[in-house]
Amino acid sequence: MKYQGAVVKEQGVTFAIVIVKPQILNSAEREIVRSRFRPYFPLGIPIVLMAQNPNGIPTYHGKQDIVNFLASIDFQGISWKEYSIG
Repeated sequence: MKYQGAVVKEQGVTFAIVIVKPQILNSAEREIVRSRFRPYFPLGIPIVLMAQNPNGIPTYHGKQDIVNFLASIDFQGISWKEYSIG
């Protein structure tokens, strides 16, 4: 399985972002999905889920302070990578 994500260090805080399908953000399944990604990032860093609407506008779910920060920046400036699992 492949997914798009990023590990970001900003203002002394390190966190991960994982791009998911929009329906994941609006379901109870989002915490299950987030937990599935934990083994692939450094221990203890917060994982934020991100989805884009049909117009390409991102929506985030995770720790509120990180979500607020991400909402204030241009997500295209993030160094996205493709990760492989398995």
